[in-house]
Amino acid sequence: MRQRIAPFAIRYSLFAAHHALLALRRGSLPPEVRPPICRFPALHGFPGVTKRSEPIFNVPAAVIAVIVVCVLVHLARSYLLTSDEDIDFLLTFAFIPARYDPTIAVDGALPGGWGADIWTFVTYAFIHGDAMHLGVNTLWLLPFGSAVARRFGSLRFITFFAVTAAAGAAMHLATHQGAVVPVIGASAAISGFMAAAIRFAFQRGGPLSMFRTGDEAAYRVPAAPLTTALRDVRIIAFLAAWFGVNILFGLGSLAIPGIEQAVAWEAHIGGFLAGLILFALFDPIVAHTDVDGSRGPGSEPSAH
Repeated sequence: MRQRIAPFAIRYSLFAAHHALLALRRGSLPPEVRPPICRFPALHGFPGVTKRSEPIFNVPAAVIAVIVVCVLVHLARSYLLTSDEDIDFLLTFAFIPARYDPTIAVDGALPGGWGADIWTFVTYAFIHGDAMHLGVNTLWLLPFGSAVARRFGSLRFITFFAVTAAAGAAMHLATHQGAVVPVIGASAAISGFMAAAIRFAFQRGGPLSMFRTGDEAAYRVPAAPLTTALRDVRIIAFLAAWFGVNILFGLGSLAIPGIEQAVAWEAHIGGFLAGLILFALFDPIVAHTDVDGSRGPGSEPSAH
C-alpha cells in the first residue's frame, strides 16, 4: 500500500523547515526540532602553519569558485527571496529523500521533475542553513579542498566535488528513506576532499611529511596504493579519529560547541568513502617505474 502525501503536506514540511532555519538564525529554536545539516566542527587554527611556511593560503581558483557560489546562493536566499520563494528554492535544489521513495506519492508537490531527481544530488551542497554553517564549512574546505585542487586541477576538482557530494546524498538516502526534511551543506564533499588528501599528504615529500619540500611539488608526490595507505599508522589514526567523531555525532554523544542542530553524519561518511576509494580514478599523478614494475629510487611524479 502506497502512502500518499499531498502537496500541502510536503510544502507544510518545507515551510516548517524554512521557519526553523529563520528561528535558528535568531537563536530561538528549541534544539529538539532543529533540522539536520552537513556541518563540521569549527576550526580553532592550525599551530605552526603560516602563510610563509605553507602555500595553503594561496587558494586555487576552483576552491574560490565553489566558495563564491555558496556565498551567492546564501545571500540570494537571505536577502532576495521571499519566504515562499525560498521554500520553492529548497523544494527544487535541496536533497529530499522523499523524492525517491516508491511507497510515497507526492502528487507533484516537489518541482523540477526528473531533472531535480538528478541535480539535487549535487545542488544541495551549495546551500547552507545560516552564516555559521557556511563559514564553518568554508574553513574546512580551504585547507583540504586547496590541497586536492593543487593536485587535481580545476576540472578534476569540480568533478570530484560533484561525485563525493552525490555519494553523501546517496548514503543519506539509504539511511533516511522517505524523509521530507531537506539536507543541505557541502560537508559530504569536504569529507571526500579529506579522504583524498590523506592518500598523498603523508607520503615522503608530501605536505604533511617530515621531509616536505614546502612548495607546490609537495602536492604532486606519488600517492600510495589504497592497500598500502591503510597500513600507514598515521592514516589509520586519522581514520579512527574521523570515523569516531562522526559516529559520536550519530549517537548524539557529541555536540558541536554553539551548534544544536542534528548533523547529517551519514552523508559525511558517504562522501568520505567515495573520496577514499575513487581517488585513484581522478589522480593525475603517476610514478615512473623500473622495468620490473617496481618504483625506482629516483622516480619522480608525472602528470597524465
